[in-house]
Amino acid sequence: MSAKPSIENKRARQRIAAQRAADQRRRNLIVIAGSATAVVVVVVAVLVGVRLTRHTTTTAAKPSSTVQAMTGPAPASLVAQVTGISASTLDKVAAGQVSQLPVPIKNAPALTSGGKPEVVYIGAEYCPYCAAERWPMIIALSRFGTFSNLGLTHSASGDVYPNTPTFTFHGSSYTSAYLTFNGVETNTNQPTANGYTTLDTPTAAEQQLLTTYDAAPYVPASSAGSIPFADLGGKFLISGASYAPQLLAGKTQQQVAAVLDDPSNSISQAVEGTANALTTALCKLTGGKPATVCSSAAATAYQGKLG
Repeated sequence: MSAKPSIENKRARQRIAAQRAADQRRRNLIVIAGSATAVVVVVVAVLVGVRLTRHTTTTAAKPSSTVQAMTGPAPASLVAQVTGISASTLDKVAAGQVSQLPVPIKNAPALTSGGKPEVVYIGAEYCPYCAAERWPMIIALSRFGTFSNLGLTHSASGDVYPNTPTFTFHGSSYTSAYLTFNGVETNTNQPTANGYTTLDTPTAAEQQLLTTYDAAPYVPASSAGSIPFADLGGKFLISGASYAPQLLAGKTQQQVAAVLDDPSNSISQAVEGTANALTTALCKLTGGKPATVCSSAAATAYQGKLG
């Protein structure tokens, strides 16, 4: 299957780029306003909050989707459907249609935990770009291990791409013989006077990863600080969504999951194509293990593009 982007995907990339540029201009105004009123005791909170909440506090509200995605614990049947996509389907999707690939990090120390490569994700439940990216992250990581206690949520109703259906990593755990994973969701999708309700707090080490690698020269200055952010073992990073959240508009989690077994579906092309790119990167972290995953057509679809 050709990896050449379609006109639709070019337009999707243009929409994402335009949104990020607007976010950056508005973020600058927020930083200026915030600095005038900040006090010493909340400096750290402001630095984290401005960086991680700008998508929602600076984007004009749009009407809610007519279809409401589910919230609460993820049903075991739904998790099994998403994490159990057949290897043959993933192989058929191969490179799929992906707007943005993991970015190699040059000359950075390896990120490990417990003697295994570590994946650190930082996002927020209100964020539609995070909502889109969690689908392929769960699919890819599930080829190396098992998630427990995943939850269901959706992006904010008043943000761009409202009510994008998704999962949440808050309260979940991950076990693997090959990798460790830490998922941080900084805020819920419930608005407050100053943004969105606080949820998880990044550790100092996680915040340092965000500050260091979610900035120039590792990402364009215009998109610095974008979420979702993920550091894959100190070797690759993700900043922003890999495809347009609009693909999931107006759907529930069950409706998204229902099309993932069709490799020709546009959602599968984006979600599973991204999952395959992530799998390629993760196989580089694990030294090609497990072999059944890392030798597959899906896992090698982006071999040349990820170095």
